[in-house]
Amino acid sequence: MALEQITQHAAPAILDAEYEPQAAHVPLSHYLWILRRHGWKIAGFVAAVVVATLIVSLRLTPIYESTTTVDVDRQMPTGVLGPEAMQTATNDADQFLATQVKIIQSDSVLRPVVDKYKLRDVEKDALEEAIDKSATSIEAPVVLKHLKVTRPPNTYLLLISYRSANRQLAADVANEIALSYLAHTYRIRYKATAGLSEFMERQIEELHAKMEKSSAALVQFERELNVINPEEKTNITSARLLQLNTEYTNAQGDRVKKEAAYGSVKDGTLAAAQVSTQGDALKTLTENLNDAEQKFAEAKNHYGINHPEFKKAQSRVQELETQVASTRASIAQRVEIEYHESANRERMLEAAVKETKAEFDHLNLRQFEYQTLKREAEGDKKLYEELIRKIKEAGINASFQNSMIRVADPARPGLKPVFPITWLNVLLAFLFATFFGVGAAVLNDVLDNTIRDPDQVARWLNTDVIGSLPAVKDWRRRLSPIHHNAAGALNGHVAKVSNGTALVHVPGKSFKDPAEQALSNYEEAIRTLRNSILLTDFDRRLRSVLLTSASPSEGKSTVAAHLAATHASQHKRTLLIDGDLRRPSVHRLFQVPNTMGLSNVLMKEVSWLDAVVTMDEPKGLHILPAGPSTRRASDLIGMGLAELIEEATREYDLVVLDAPPLLGFAEPLQMATAVDGVIVVARAGDTSRKALSSVITTLARLRANLVGVVLNEVHREVSAGYYYYYGHYSKYYGRANGT
Repeated sequence: MALEQITQHAAPAILDAEYEPQAAHVPLSHYLWILRRHGWKIAGFVAAVVVATLIVSLRLTPIYESTTTVDVDRQMPTGVLGPEAMQTATNDADQFLATQVKIIQSDSVLRPVVDKYKLRDVEKDALEEAIDKSATSIEAPVVLKHLKVTRPPNTYLLLISYRSANRQLAADVANEIALSYLAHTYRIRYKATAGLSEFMERQIEELHAKMEKSSAALVQFERELNVINPEEKTNITSARLLQLNTEYTNAQGDRVKKEAAYGSVKDGTLAAAQVSTQGDALKTLTENLNDAEQKFAEAKNHYGINHPEFKKAQSRVQELETQVASTRASIAQRVEIEYHESANRERMLEAAVKETKAEFDHLNLRQFEYQTLKREAEGDKKLYEELIRKIKEAGINASFQNSMIRVADPARPGLKPVFPITWLNVLLAFLFATFFGVGAAVLNDVLDNTIRDPDQVARWLNTDVIGSLPAVKDWRRRLSPIHHNAAGALNGHVAKVSNGTALVHVPGKSFKDPAEQALSNYEEAIRTLRNSILLTDFDRRLRSVLLTSASPSEGKSTVAAHLAATHASQHKRTLLIDGDLRRPSVHRLFQVPNTMGLSNVLMKEVSWLDAVVTMDEPKGLHILPAGPSTRRASDLIGMGLAELIEEATREYDLVVLDAPPLLGFAEPLQMATAVDGVIVVARAGDTSRKALSSVITTLARLRANLVGVVLNEVHREVSAGYYYYYGHYSKYYGRANGT
């Protein structure tokens, strides 16, 4: 019951086992092995590609290329006369030169060249258009496939290159395209200038009529003003008004001054009379009067009334007083007259200023109208004259070619072809073929998910590889049957059997046949496997081992048979049990009858000791065949296999149980729990990592004692460690035996 429960729980685990490989680090030596493995294939592929490339390159028609250099100098004048001659280059060199490149590649430039050299007929593949001669094809835009227009960096140069099988034609077409480009730019400029000239000629009549009308209006206005130049008259009136304003202001000041003097004199004060304009004479008389009065006072004190000096002094005083009074009256009269004259002058100047200002205002108003008419007349005249000048300049400029574009270096026939470049093609073919070949080899290795060498098992599955068995080519990687009448094997040496099977080597015999050498390597690997199993440091000695695999045809039965035979050759009692009740094969390997075996024992039909077949050679080897095939294999396994193995381990030194493949069958799960250790056989280059991982995962869940993995049929085409494991060993073994 316990085995059945284990089977029921473990069988689904086989299907659900997840493939979780360890993080693998691929060493550089593995890639070197890939190159060694596929070296001849890669070399053959590279050689074939290189030779094919060389042959094709030599058979190709050589193509020549010629280049015309065109200089585009934007600093050169674009016109002969007028403002165009003063134009300067703007900071748009890239856009400008890109525009020129497109113009060179345009249909207007290329079509004359194609028609001139008849490229449609001379070179069938020169144009990217229909090959027929229909009108639609001929009228389609011309595009030359072999034309290349480039611009060297940081220059104003354009390189016009053309390729052709005819070297002279390549040079002629390149030069003709450059000339066609120059002619096309000239035509564009000429048409633009001619169009402008025609437009201006249509406008000149209207401008002429407008100029005559504005000039006539100006003359009529001057006639109405009755002056030749109203602006000069306005300036005169303005100056006169300014002068009158100045005089009027002065007259006002003089009038105020004289009015004040007149008021002071009118009051009758002597001081006012003295400060008037006539005050100097009055002041002198007043001073003389004061002196005379002083002298009269002195004479009055010294002399008497009748004294002559007294009378003389008195007479002098009276005379001066009369003169002073007369002078004061005269001054008052003059001040009054001057005041009235000043007031009259002020009034006159005021009237003159008003009159002049009115005249100035009137002239200003008329002057504005005059200036408007004058500007209009002058503008029409200037526009008319400028239009006449532009028409003349356009006519002159249209007669000259644009000087900013010129051919700097004409094309010449090429000496060497630019295509094909044989050495470059061969070099590229070698590089790409090598890269592709190596990449394909590495990709094939990456996509290969099979187990190939022990290092790979250790990296991906974290499991030990306890043995590696080489492939034997003469058997097509399958071992021949082991005859039960073969000569015995003693002390680790191999005897050659009648049907070609070799177990160990006879001392002193050299291997001249490679097949015999391969067999010797295989049997030596079997002995190494036996030692790896039995000398492993386990808690207890292995008395029973089970050999299984992930899928059929992995070679587990052959390995089990040779392992049992090799162990028996060491004078050890060994029992080999064929546990594959569905497809038994051990009896065929040893050519023993299979009429009675394990199936009969499990069905309690016979004792297992009675079903065991004893082999003559090697002595000590006993075989328990599978017996008749049955579909009740999983049921029979649970009916006493564990007890059978336990009894057998007491009788034999080692019990080897050949089990069916673990994936898809329930019997191996039950068998794995009944033995001391489990060995998984994987076929190099055939067993997938996922399948082997599922087997290991299932055994781990069953808590079975996994001894390790045996890598079967290892050879140089699938294993990077083939030479390490067997190449060097074979050389050493051959030298030891004199070969």
